[in-house]
Amino acid sequence: MEITLNIPDDLGAQLRHLEMQLPQILNLGLREFKMTAEPGFEGVSEVVEMLAGLPTPEEILALRPSKKLQTRIDMLLEKNRQDGLSSEEEQEWGQYEYLEHLVRLAKANAVSTLKVT
Repeated sequence: MEITLNIPDDLGAQLRHLEMQLPQILNLGLREFKMTAEPGFEGVSEVVEMLAGLPTPEEILALRPSKKLQTRIDMLLEKNRQDGLSSEEEQEWGQYEYLEHLVRLAKANAVSTLKVT
């Protein structure tokens, strides 16, 4: 598929030497855009990016949810106690549970690494 875009000159200058990588750049940008646009990913991308940055075991053990993420989790917990969650909220909750699972695995590995050294 061929697409023609009008972009600012400064952006065009930055992309000129990356012409062959434009499909990959757009794909990554769309993925990031979707993660920040969907309510189920609020705060999640921060945690995933931190883990993808190969932090030290100490940094992993110090990892805590952002205020925004913790507020959303608390709101979903309260709503579940009071009224129950909608199907979209249940899906969002499942994403948070999976993220917590990943963080717990990372923290367990960090503890093991620190015990070995």
